[in-house]
Amino acid sequence: MPSPSSPSTVATAVTTAVASADEVAAHTLLNCLLREVSGPEHQTVVTDGRLRLRLPRCGVLLRVGLRRTSLIGAHRFTGPVSERRDGTWTEVTWRDLAELIHRELHLRTGVRNDEFLDQVASSHAGMTAALEEREKATAPAPADDAYLASEQSLFFGHRFHPTPKARTGSADSWSLFAPEAGARFPLHHLAVREEFVREESASPGALAALDRQRPVPDGYRLLPAHPWQYAMLRDHRALRAALGRGDVLDLGPGGQDFAPTASVRTLYDGRDFLKFSLNVRITNCLRKNADYELSGAVALTRLLEPVAADLAVRFPGSELLREPGYRTLDLGHRELAEGFGVIVREGLTARLRPGLTGLLAAAVADEYPTGGAQVSRLLAGAGPDHALAWWEAYLGLLVPPVLAAYFDHGVVLEPHLQNVVIGVDASGTPRQVLFRDLEGTKLLPDHHAAALAALPVAVARPMTYERERGWDRVVYCLLVNHVAEMVAALADRHPRLEPALWSAVRQVLCERSAAHDDPPPLRALVAGVPLPAKANLLTRWARKADREAGYVRIASPLASALLSEAAHVISPGSSR
Repeated sequence: MPSPSSPSTVATAVTTAVASADEVAAHTLLNCLLREVSGPEHQTVVTDGRLRLRLPRCGVLLRVGLRRTSLIGAHRFTGPVSERRDGTWTEVTWRDLAELIHRELHLRTGVRNDEFLDQVASSHAGMTAALEEREKATAPAPADDAYLASEQSLFFGHRFHPTPKARTGSADSWSLFAPEAGARFPLHHLAVREEFVREESASPGALAALDRQRPVPDGYRLLPAHPWQYAMLRDHRALRAALGRGDVLDLGPGGQDFAPTASVRTLYDGRDFLKFSLNVRITNCLRKNADYELSGAVALTRLLEPVAADLAVRFPGSELLREPGYRTLDLGHRELAEGFGVIVREGLTARLRPGLTGLLAAAVADEYPTGGAQVSRLLAGAGPDHALAWWEAYLGLLVPPVLAAYFDHGVVLEPHLQNVVIGVDASGTPRQVLFRDLEGTKLLPDHHAAALAALPVAVARPMTYERERGWDRVVYCLLVNHVAEMVAALADRHPRLEPALWSAVRQVLCERSAAHDDPPPLRALVAGVPLPAKANLLTRWARKADREAGYVRIASPLASALLSEAAHVISPGSSR
């Protein structure tokens, strides 16, 4: 009987039509169960083209059809989920499945979570709304807007998160400001008297992205605000008082339009990224720029400048988008300081090579072809040899700088799919990778002790990971979140290619291990030790912040690649 990690059982290319919100919500919940609950407890089996999965404390047996199995256990599902009842299989809805998970986790942990079912329902509603917006679209995005189209094509979100599209806020607000709706809108502008502005910059001109949007009276600074955030904070007593005194001037909407990227709160005008606070809960978290994150972005930009420069020289095609400045309103109220904090991030043109098109990695690796960047469209008509060559080029850009940042510089990059932009040429070949969002970038304290000691404790502490946790984060983001999902997207087109795709991963890791003198963590990774996978379901159940998320260990496909290579070496007829 095949195990959940057996090689792909489908021999021909898989056609992946866009699924319904009902189906995706159910499959996403199953992904989480498989990875975090039933899989680690050995309560799963693949047989007869289906996955069977047991919830042991409920005594419930589920099954779902498989489009394709996966070497890392991240299978592709198809069709409805069924439950075994009285000797027969009965279809269950996504709501039924959520209720079963609710019961199982309550029995497992002894803790109730009265938010969980509502959050699953909110996520389903978000998917439904995204698909409705897709149906309204009358024309594809223009070719020169391919980057923003990729940012706005993630209709279903993270497929290993139980509530990937959960969100607070009214439906009307989401239709105005959601990336999936193709939103574009002007910012709301405030002019703030200089003594009530707090700002930092890592280089001259870093805040020009804010100042050039609109002129303000002498003695004032321009503070752009996300219009949704301004609507939520405009009645704050301290802000109303400042407006009444003339310390803050409400200039209203102005300037050119910005578009929301995949994170919703980071906006782009084709030149600069502005990362705003947004008092809206998306997936797990309220999306605001905490005080320490404002200062931390600028401090990290300064500290990482020599690191980024070194990586760019050693690994051509690797670039880091800096976050060189922030500005906020300082009226003595933390809620307003964090709520109006805006971080300036370099735009693509600052680092992307001329002639290349930037595409969000998450859009390229998406399970469903909801945008033109998805790999089935990027490699349309390409055979397996071309797909493998594309993959080897991609790995050569992505993997080496991430590992060098960790082992040579004590820097934990966070290269998950939503934090990487791929620069492709006219043929769709990867030529560059851009790493973005310093919020998740951390330092190893033993490597950066002097620099951290020079910062306020409140800024320095959240900027660090201990070595083991940092390594788990690197491996999870790089291999489990990013590489494995890109492998899955390529294997959907060429299922027989999956072992070769993972062998290419192992080859790059072997080369990098040798380059770094075979450090034990990297040597173990190459040998196929279990991989850390972020426990999104259990984190959500425990109501923990993302930064407190734990990991489950999953079987590594690199072990299979190693064994396959060994079997080839000692095959019959070999001279060894």
